[in-house]
Amino acid sequence: MAAWSMASLMIVAAIFLLSLTSASVVHGRSSRRRSYDEPCKEMRLYFHDILYDFSNSTANSTSAVVASPAALLRAAKNTTIFGTTVVFNDPMTEGTSALPPSLEETAVRAQGLYLYDGKAASTLNAWLAFSVVFNSTARRGTLSLMGADPSTATRDISVVRGTSDFFMSRGVATLRADAVEGFTYFRLLMDIKLYECYI
Repeated sequence: MAAWSMASLMIVAAIFLLSLTSASVVHGRSSRRRSYDEPCKEMRLYFHDILYDFSNSTANSTSAVVASPAALLRAAKNTTIFGTTVVFNDPMTEGTSALPPSLEETAVRAQGLYLYDGKAASTLNAWLAFSVVFNSTARRGTLSLMGADPSTATRDISVVRGTSDFFMSRGVATLRADAVEGFTYFRLLMDIKLYECYI
């Protein structure tokens, strides 16, 4: 019985190692890990959000409110935007804060949602979940980011995974407000540092 258990464990271990090796071969990646002391890849992107508010053009808008505060909150004279959910498909620019001339033809886009979860009227705390989609000859693939977005000058959110050129990448993105124009436009400066790279 003990010999059978040891043989079974050896077979399971061999299958597990073979699956890891074949996954690396299939994706053309090495399974080499980098040191966590310094990033293995860094990039700076500008995130442009143009909120549709019924007065601007839907052709130029890149985000829209899809859920508003509940009727109960409004009835209680709640002055916050707690519960408001925004879906976006925003253009991102690399190395410059200028908005691209054609919003649909940008090589990098942020696609996802943010929801306001702060109950205090003086704060705009939010929670973000989105993918940065790269579609150019220089880079292809996605990075998935998520985390709390408190009302602070800088904040960090997690890079939880990646695909294609960013296969299995993880790291941190530091966000800073770069420009705000009323309620309908804001631009974030996003410094992405990947600490786990398999390319």
